[in-house]
Amino acid sequence: MTFIQLSIACAPEYNEVFIAELAEIGFDTFEENETTVDAYIASELFQELAVREIIQRYKTLAPAKYSYQEIEKQNWNEEWEKNYHPIEVEGKCRVRAVFHEPKPEFEHEIVIIPKMSFGTGHHATTYNMLTLEMENDFKGKSVIDIGTGTGVLAIMADKLGASYIEATDIDDWCIENSTENFGLNEMSDIAVHQGVIDEIKLNRTTYDVVLANINKNVLLVEIPSYAKLLEAKGTLYLSGFYEADIMDIQNKAAEYNLSLDKSVVKDNWAALKLTKY
Repeated sequence: MTFIQLSIACAPEYNEVFIAELAEIGFDTFEENETTVDAYIASELFQELAVREIIQRYKTLAPAKYSYQEIEKQNWNEEWEKNYHPIEVEGKCRVRAVFHEPKPEFEHEIVIIPKMSFGTGHHATTYNMLTLEMENDFKGKSVIDIGTGTGVLAIMADKLGASYIEATDIDDWCIENSTENFGLNEMSDIAVHQGVIDEIKLNRTTYDVVLANINKNVLLVEIPSYAKLLEAKGTLYLSGFYEADIMDIQNKAAEYNLSLDKSVVKDNWAALKLTKY
C-alpha cells in the first residue's frame, strides 16, 4: 500500500485553513513544518483536482503552491517514528512511544507504536478529545470508538475506568496499529472491527459512550448511526472539524435528539460533547 505526501507552501497563518480543507477531502494526517504543511492520504483516495480547487479557492486570500509524491508505507513510518515526540495533555495525560522513558508523575500514560495512523496526540482534534474524556466519568461505561486510528481515545476510556470497549476503523493499517497499541496498554479483551459503521456487525446494539474523531463530512453522514448506537442519556464525543463547523455539526446532532453540553477549541479545531435526550 502506498500513500501520497502532499506539500502545500503557504503563509504560516493559513496552515490551519488548508489542513481543514484537506481533511474534508480525505487527508487524515498532517505535519506543520517551517515552510510547508504536509498532508497524507492513501494513493487510491487521492484526487489532484480536488486539491487544485482548494488552491484556486484561496488564491487571493492565501496564495499557495503544492507538490506531491507517492511514498511507501514502510519508509514513511520509519521517518515518522524517528521524529515522534511525546505529547502532554492538560498536565494529566502523556502519550509516548515505546522508546520513550515513562514519567510516573502523569496520572495517565498512553504508550503507542507511533505509526502514521491518525490520533497520535499531535493533532489538535485528538488533544481536544482526550481533554474532554478526562473531564468526564467513564467508570463502568460501555464505549465504542469509531475511526479509532491509533486507538488512543479507546485506551484513554479504558484508563478512565470503562468496563467494555469496542473500536472500529476502515483502514487495515489502523486496525493493525490500534491492536498493537491496545496490547501495549494491557487491553486484551477489546473487540476491533474493520469497516464502515453501518456495515459492521458489532457485539452490542447500544453503548453508553460513542467516540468519533473523523472529519466533518463523515460525521454529518454518520451522526444518525451514532445516535442509534447510544443508550438514553448516553454521551457522544465528536471531533475532526473546524471551529467554524460547530453549528453545522450541532444542528445535525439536534435532529437526532443530541444536545450540546460542551465544546473545546484548540488551534481552530473543535471537539464537542453531546448527550442523547
